[in-house]
Order: sequence, then structure tokens, then C-alpha cells
Amino acid sequence: MSTVSRYPGYQQGIGQELGVSQATVSRTVDRVVNSIVAQSNEWIKFPTTNHELMEAKWIWQSAHKFPTAIGVIDCTHIGILKPNRHGDEYINRKGKPTLNVQATCDTREMFASVDVSWPGSVHDSRIWRNSQTRSQLINKANVLPGDDGYGIEPCLVTPFRNPTPGAEINYNKLLKQERVIIERCFGHLKCRYPILQYVCHVKLENVPKIIIACIVLHNVAKSLGDPDFELVEQDPDEDEGNHENGELPLRQLG
Repeated sequence: MSTVSRYPGYQQGIGQELGVSQATVSRTVDRVVNSIVAQSNEWIKFPTTNHELMEAKWIWQSAHKFPTAIGVIDCTHIGILKPNRHGDEYINRKGKPTLNVQATCDTREMFASVDVSWPGSVHDSRIWRNSQTRSQLINKANVLPGDDGYGIEPCLVTPFRNPTPGAEINYNKLLKQERVIIERCFGHLKCRYPILQYVCHVKLENVPKIIIACIVLHNVAKSLGDPDFELVEQDPDEDEGNHENGELPLRQLG
């Protein structure tokens, strides 16, 4: 754990600090990450049964106001090294190589689902259309508030683009107040695990499981009442997904 607790960082530097080789650091991190990911289904759970959905709605409405909501949804970009193969597919709208990660969270700021499978060029709406989360909610009487990167659907509500004074502006204000929860959740996740805040200097095929491991540990920390890290001010566009191309999903949970 001494090795893993110093991760993220350059593996060679960590090895020098601890007196072990870079290969030992790599093997240790990989082994621990795999062990954490093996527990992911226990810690990243999206409500699917009628009982679970009713409970999620009740918990949400005990703290918030949006009717029939069971959580909130958004995407965030995680920096990666540009792959040699199909590298341009990973370039996001800011010109950086990333994965565009979709997640939902509940009122406790615990992640309920995550999709870590899409290149940075893929738009939020496409990720949603192909997600397990959508297929699980499509015929249910529950909704997820999202931002204007998504299209409106029976199970996904988004703000009015040109709201008129009165009800539409009030609706947008309420939606924004509740959506801030997922933004804060992403912020705490990245502060707790800086490898997600900067660039993952690992092979692309290892990035998804590192993200999932960090999310599992975030949920564990929240369940234990661990204090959140103080949020640092970020580029306002850095945590936004793509608002309207890539490979089909590699990994979805929840």
C-alpha cells in the first residue's frame, strides 16, 4: 500500500522513493487496481428494480425538489496519452486527448453508474444513447436531470435553451441547482485522486480500470464519512463533456 498510496506519479520516481524498481511499482499498482475493480459491482450500483427506484426517488426528494428524479448525470474528461492507433478519435473539443466519461450520482454524492468506454471526441448525447443507464430507465417513470449536452427524453430532462420569463426560467434554475451535485462529485473525485485531474501516464487499456478503481474508492470514502478534499478552481470547460463518433463501449457499470 505504500507504493499505491504514492500513485499517481511517475512510476520510476515512486520506485526511487521507495527503493524498488519501476517494474515492481507497475506490478503492484496493477494488482491492487484489479482487486479494487473486482469489487466494483458492490460499490457502483444503479437502481433497477421498482423497489430500488422508489427508494432512490424518495431519498432524492427528501433533499431536493425535482419530481421523479433519482440522481443526476453528466460527463467529464479524463486526460490520457494520445494513442498511436486512432489517436485523433480521442482529441476532445479543446484539442486534448481524453476519455469522455459518463456518470450518475445520488444525493449522497456517491457514483451510481459509470461508463468509461468512449474517446474524447464522442459527444455526451451519443454516450447516453448507447448506455446501459438509458436502457435501464427508458420505460420507467423516473428521470435524470442533465445539461444541454443531452437531448430531452422521457427519462432525461434538460434545460430550456431559450427560456421565457416565469416558469421556464424557474425550471432552469431548479435544474441547475440539482445538477451541481454531479459537478461537485466529479470535483471531489479528481481532488481525491489527482491522476484523474491531470494526465494518466499509463497505457490506454489500463485507464478505464484506474478510473473505476478511483470511483470505487471515492464511494467507499463517502460511505465511511471521509471528509471531502477542498475543491480547487478549475478551467470552467475542463469538466464539461462534448455537446454534440468513436468505438462502442468497453466498460459500463451500474
